[in-house]
Amino acid sequence: MSGRDTVLGAIRGALADVPGTEAPVDDDRVPHDPPSHQQEPDVVELFIERAADYRATVVRVPPSGAVTAVGRALARTGAKSLVVPPGFPEELVPEGAWFRLEDAPPLTVRQLDAADTVLTTVAAAIAVTGTVVLDSGPGQGRRALTLLPDQHVCVVMADQIAADVSEALRLLHPRRPLTLISGPSATSDIELDRVEGVHGPRTLDIIVIADE
Repeated sequence: MSGRDTVLGAIRGALADVPGTEAPVDDDRVPHDPPSHQQEPDVVELFIERAADYRATVVRVPPSGAVTAVGRALARTGAKSLVVPPGFPEELVPEGAWFRLEDAPPLTVRQLDAADTVLTTVAAAIAVTGTVVLDSGPGQGRRALTLLPDQHVCVVMADQIAADVSEALRLLHPRRPLTLISGPSATSDIELDRVEGVHGPRTLDIIVIADE
């Protein structure tokens, strides 16, 4: 007797005493939609709270304060070199003493490793998990750009923040490679001592642009 025959025989034995008039019903499903009396969460504030839980530095600013917030993030870490991917909004690149690096032609691994900071936009963000999602689109660059510099400054528009993963997937291109980032790169050993910057940037700054 095969394993399949054994499993099917066990199922038949378990169902032997079920009355023939009894049939499965599917009208007792668990509802997935929230009750109408519940207030929908503020996805922007929820995203800020959850991203901060992952030790990202998050600020919310109006559009007029975005470039200043980016400049403050760079000044806080003392960045001297800055990687700017193709398509990043020029109006969000602050003036400063840092040296700007363009990824065209592509920067070498050595150049990226020596860079202090990378600026990117995002494809989407997920409020419930505090995650930013990159898909190598305009302003995000190839994945290597966000793995080697020590600081990642990420600009998120309020309308890019989805409530949950399933909603975020509807905002993303189905054929682009995705990078999901929740806080600075970190790991811990068997003693649970946290070490940041092992597999990516040690510092993650998120600038959320939203009207007050």
